[in-house]
Amino acid sequence: MKTLPKMDQNALLTEIADKKVILFFTADWCPDCRFIKPAMPAIEEKYSQFEFITVDRDENIDLCAELDVYGIPSFIAFENGQELGRFVNKDRKTQAEVESFIDGL
Repeated sequence: MKTLPKMDQNALLTEIADKKVILFFTADWCPDCRFIKPAMPAIEEKYSQFEFITVDRDENIDLCAELDVYGIPSFIAFENGQELGRFVNKDRKTQAEVESFIDGL
């Protein structure tokens, strides 16, 4: 999974303007992020139509604020720079919950 470098919302939207992506907001210190991380390769494989990009919350704290991401782990899906949907809260997420979110896009 690619890691997003530090950037603001305008740079992000330019970066993903012609892509179908799911941003995975996480942090190394987050126990709920560590809980879902082992499932991510299987989720990426199942939903290969999306490019999955890790966003380090601490590295991109301003971007998180711009996107109203105040809890992690969280996910936001975009297609051609437009938000398709979000699974954003501070709760622990299971593989089934993440897959259900993606299926509902």
